[in-house]
Amino acid sequence: MRLKGKSFVVTGGGSGFGAAMARRFVAEGARVLVADINGEAALSVAQSIGKEAVACTADVADRASHQAMIDAAIAAFGGIDCVVNNAGYTHKNQPLLDVDEATFDRVYAVNVKSIYYSCHSMVPHFRARGGGHILNIGSTAGIRPRPGLTWYNGSKAAVNLLTKSLAVELAPDKIRVNAICPVMGPTGMLEQFMGMPDTPENRAKFIATIPLGRLSDAEDIAGAALYLASDEAQFLTGVCLPVDGGRTI
Repeated sequence: MRLKGKSFVVTGGGSGFGAAMARRFVAEGARVLVADINGEAALSVAQSIGKEAVACTADVADRASHQAMIDAAIAAFGGIDCVVNNAGYTHKNQPLLDVDEATFDRVYAVNVKSIYYSCHSMVPHFRARGGGHILNIGSTAGIRPRPGLTWYNGSKAAVNLLTKSLAVELAPDKIRVNAICPVMGPTGMLEQFMGMPDTPENRAKFIATIPLGRLSDAEDIAGAALYLASDEAQFLTGVCLPVDGGRTI
């Protein structure tokens, strides 16, 4: 039980990477608040995990909703050891001038401004507890960008760099800040990343750019998150860990 006694918040926990992380954390002894803008999805995941998981409907791009999520976790668990900023949003793979302003704003609100809100809600809590861990889900898109995803790429580059800057600034408070940078995987955003239908032939074009020869899957991300959130990684901060099958080499 590598996480026994720890409490987590996982945003975007109603599906994909977030759901897998929530399940893995609980399997290793943690309690988890599963948060998602789709409240029914969050509830379904929490119920499938069992009594150590609770659900919360939250829009991480809304400050009041974000704070209410954190308040709910503290009320449920008495405190939080780690928040996983996993919720994400993208635009369709397309020429950069074809992305409308509303979509651009939503990408940056969900992917970047949510971390601002997360810090405002979590840093005081962690300082009062003597430490904690912020785990952001960045992307290989912010390291080795693909064409057609310019604005999304920029948002994830911001996540990756914010992770490093926060790690340096918050280290004196014993607050670790790390990131996982997945290559694309079979999540609900896959077709938007590809900009084409998700067919075996179209997948093959993207898989050909990944040396280990497949997309990431949710368990890959959950395994990396488990390690970074565990005491085994207590001396790691500012790490942006590519989980990418070699894509960023």
